[in-house]
Amino acid sequence: MKIVSFLPAATKMIYDMGLQEYLYGVTFECPKEAADMPKVVRCILEGKNYSSVEIDKIFSASKAQGKSLYWVDDELLESISPDIVFTQDICEVCNIDTVCTETAVMKLSKQPTLVPLSPNNLQDVFECAITIAKAMGKEEVALKYLANLQKRTDNILDRLRANKAPLKRVMLMEWIEPIYNCGHWIPFQIAAAGGVDMLSNPAGDSIVTQWDKIVKYNPQVLVIAPCGFDVTRSIEEMNLLISKNGWNDLEAVKNNQVYIADFDMFTQPSIGTLVEGIESLACMSHPEIFKANESIIKKFVNYSTIEVLK
Repeated sequence: MKIVSFLPAATKMIYDMGLQEYLYGVTFECPKEAADMPKVVRCILEGKNYSSVEIDKIFSASKAQGKSLYWVDDELLESISPDIVFTQDICEVCNIDTVCTETAVMKLSKQPTLVPLSPNNLQDVFECAITIAKAMGKEEVALKYLANLQKRTDNILDRLRANKAPLKRVMLMEWIEPIYNCGHWIPFQIAAAGGVDMLSNPAGDSIVTQWDKIVKYNPQVLVIAPCGFDVTRSIEEMNLLISKNGWNDLEAVKNNQVYIADFDMFTQPSIGTLVEGIESLACMSHPEIFKANESIIKKFVNYSTIEVLK
């Protein structure tokens, strides 16, 4: 059996479940475990260091022209001759979508089974792991994998209840300029960590959110995790936020609860990384109860510990 993943989250879950022996091709942005795998999907932004504003403009222009940011190496895909291709239809900015995938697959001399993974909420992402493993005839592997992850989230809930922890007023940004709120499964992650994001769009797309609305909401905890950016990359863009009127008046800023976090814990819907995101959010929202373990300690940083950009 030969598998090709057009979706980094699917690639990550395949590795997490120990099923990588069946994987023969991935995308250019698949996780580090797949660094040596053949790259079937490429992107026009690959290797470039565009700013948030530039990336937004490039995407908007491509969308207006009906073009995709992604392309498929047709020759490589043909040489692999996959039996199954995993893809998605959630966000055409983050990954190649099912329509583009179908166009590439139609050219193949052997037609593989196309398996779209399109989760909207956290439970959907759990079920995606089952969908992946089941397509590979390994459903029992997914059930064991998910049971271990469920224990970790249950532990967080138990500790929140035992400490009678109050809900924290949280905002998580998926993009800095323009500012996007969070959507899909992320509001459920925040809830699982003892918070609530009233500016979010649960099970739906993230949308542009005006700064004055954020100031009025006045989050107690502010998490900045732009899609595709790690902590270091996001720090480069923080001047766009700290220069805004009212930044220093935010409760999160006053109480040193502004955090910068790696995107893969939130906007890459691998259930393993999303559970890491829940654990990290618990540490950010309730630092008096939760401390970061070795697996997540470098995945987020308190902005007050960083020298302000000049």
